[in-house]
Amino acid sequence: MLDLEAQTIPPEVLESLSVTRDDFVEALKRVQPSAMREVMVQVPNVGWGDIGGVPEAEAKLREGIELPLKHPEAFHRLGIRPAKGFLLYGPPGTGKTLLAKAVAKEAEANFISIKSSDLLSKWFGESEQQISRLFARARQVAPCIIFIDEIDSLVPARGSGGNEPQVTARVVNTILAEMDGLEELQSVVLIGATNRPGLVDPALLRPGRLDELVYVGAPDEPGREHILKIHTGKMPLAKDVKLADIAKETIRFTGADLEDVVRRAGLAAIRRSGAKAKTVTAADFAEALKDSRATVTEEMEAEYGKMKGELKRRAMEVAPVGFVVPGMVTSTRAKKHG
Repeated sequence: MLDLEAQTIPPEVLESLSVTRDDFVEALKRVQPSAMREVMVQVPNVGWGDIGGVPEAEAKLREGIELPLKHPEAFHRLGIRPAKGFLLYGPPGTGKTLLAKAVAKEAEANFISIKSSDLLSKWFGESEQQISRLFARARQVAPCIIFIDEIDSLVPARGSGGNEPQVTARVVNTILAEMDGLEELQSVVLIGATNRPGLVDPALLRPGRLDELVYVGAPDEPGREHILKIHTGKMPLAKDVKLADIAKETIRFTGADLEDVVRRAGLAAIRRSGAKAKTVTAADFAEALKDSRATVTEEMEAEYGKMKGELKRRAMEVAPVGFVVPGMVTSTRAKKHG
């Protein structure tokens, strides 16, 4: 044993010291790569098995990100390029962030997660420098997935009459320039997430930038049951709890809504039996459902259904100045930059 309080260390102790693999593993926890110190780099612990109810979105991300990052030779052999960007859009709480984390883990890529508010600055030119720095770091640590949440506030449609149109226009131009520059890069993918895709500048939606527009909606009944299984994985359930029955009663509930139902059911069990509660019963879930509601409404689903077709056309056609498609913001200026 090494006496840390001693002023000197005996030579025989020094000669017996050796560095093992466990020592290097412990050191890796404390040392961060210099290329990653100015950005938030995560190692996601969420996989495809932790996500349910979004099979179409999962399939698109597997095909468009995981496959080219893990098997780039297939794309080279066929002479095609992989997608450079994805836009995940849909109601809040449907798991857009979880999808981005899951594909990063499954693709064994570095994951840079950042909010639009972190990139915007009131100082002239600072926002553009932040964006350029972000993409530069991503190039250094490739393979890398850049995830920008609330991207609609970062790249609004130019000419839409915002409070600071010149600032947002410069930010959009910088993003477009960086996206066009990604063609020369390897293994860097941008994923944007938004609840309001109609506010995103149309020039960013064309192929070669955000190639894929992926709708992430409320899960169906089998998906809701799978999500409930995930959230109740560590919860001691009574024999009378039937997750399939709960899934039937939670139409249009998002993943976040279902997590809240499970949490409320646990609280109901504590209220019923006190701090010594050992199981959660069907009655507890029934009590939880009384205080829960679906985030997604029928009107919201119908609105997003209309957006699917409109978003496809926005990349090719831009409405005249002053004409606003319901739920959309458009500008003829996008033609010049798109």
